Amino acid sequence: MKPLRIGTRSSPLAVWQANHVRDRLIELRGIECELVRIRTSGDQFQTGSVTFTGTKGVFIKELEEALLGGKIDLAVHSMKDVPTEIPSGLDFRAITKREDPRDCLISRGGQPLRDLPAGARVGTSSLRRQAQLRHFRPDLRPADLRGNVDTRIKKLLSGEFDAVILALAGVRRLGAEDQVTEVLSTDVMLPAAGQGALGIETRRDDVEAGSPVAALDDAATRACVTAERALLRELEGGCQLPLGAYARIPLAAGQSQEPDSAAIEIEAAVFAPNGRDFVRLDARGSLDAPAELGRRLGQALLEAGADRILRLVGRSVGHS
Repeated sequence: MKPLRIGTRSSPLAVWQANHVRDRLIELRGIECELVRIRTSGDQFQTGSVTFTGTKGVFIKELEEALLGGKIDLAVHSMKDVPTEIPSGLDFRAITKREDPRDCLISRGGQPLRDLPAGARVGTSSLRRQAQLRHFRPDLRPADLRGNVDTRIKKLLSGEFDAVILALAGVRRLGAEDQVTEVLSTDVMLPAAGQGALGIETRRDDVEAGSPVAALDDAATRACVTAERALLRELEGGCQLPLGAYARIPLAAGQSQEPDSAAIEIEAAVFAPNGRDFVRLDARGSLDAPAELGRRLGQALLEAGADRILRLVGRSVGHS
C-alpha cells in the first residue's frame, strides 16, 4: 500500500495534529504516511481582523479542494474550524478522542482572570471569548490578537497585552502548558463547538484511506461534537458566532464514577458582543440521538431570545 498523503496547514499546531494522526495510523494499522503542507486563506490573513476570521471554512477550504482534487488522501482539522456544511463527496471518517475543550488564560503578571487589574488589555481573536470576557469582567479591555499560538504568547511576553486567552488543547499539544496561569471554568468561558477535537476528513468513496482512518474514531467524542455542531447549524452559525457550547457524557447516577452509557448533556450560551445581553440554557438527551439534542437546544435558545442577539452581529436566523 502506498503511503497515505495527509494534508495539513503549516502552523506548528496543525503540523503537530497531522503528525499525531500519522503516528496513530502507524501504531494501529502499520500504514506509512507523508505530510503535505497546504497554505489556506486563513493563513494568508493572520493579521486580519476578528471579523474576517468569521468567514466560513477559511482555515480548511484549500485542504478540502486538495482532497477533492486527489492531491491528498486525508486532511486533519480542528473541529472548531469546520463549517456545519461540508462539500459533497467528503466525509469525516474519524473524530479522535477529545483533549480538554476549555479555554485558558496566560497573564504576564501571573494573576488569574478574576484578579487582573481594571483596564488590563486581554488579547483574543475570538468574538465568543471577547463577549464572555466582557460579561464576566466588563472593566477589562479585550483586543484583537492574531497569529499562531507561539506568536500570541510572544506578543504577550513583549508587553503588547497583559493577558491572552487561548484554547487549552492547543497550548497542551505544543508543550506550553507550564505557561498557563488559569484554566477557565465553563461557568466563565464556554468553549467553541468542537473545540479540542480533531476531525479526519477523507473522500467518501476512498475505501483505501477511509477504512484505516475509521479505526481512530472515538464514539463519545463524536457524539458530543455532533450535538454541538447540530446546535451550531440550528443557529446557522460559523466559527465566529458569539456562541459557547459544551456537550459531555455525564457520570452515571449514584456513587459510580463511570460515565452514563446512555445519556448526553449539553450547555450553550449566545452572547451579545457587549457581553451584557445573553441567553444560556442546557439540555439532556439520549446518547443515541446527539444531533436531535443539539437541534432541540438550538430551538430553545432561539425561543428564549437568541435570535434577537444574533441580529446584533448581523446574523439572520429563519426557520419554518
